[in-house]
Amino acid sequence: MGGVPVKHHSKGKVGRRRSHLALKKRRLFVCKSCGGPKMAHRACLQCGKE
Repeated sequence: MGGVPVKHHSKGKVGRRRSHLALKKRRLFVCKSCGGPKMAHRACLQCGKE
């Protein structure tokens, strides 16, 4: 019918629902060829390998 909420949602209920929306930390790995930082499943920005 419409987009009007029927019941009120408390701040705690909304917070629990939104608890999974936070951004995750990016994990950095060490490049095997040059030792520089790189992201998983990506080419190294310094040497271009892997």
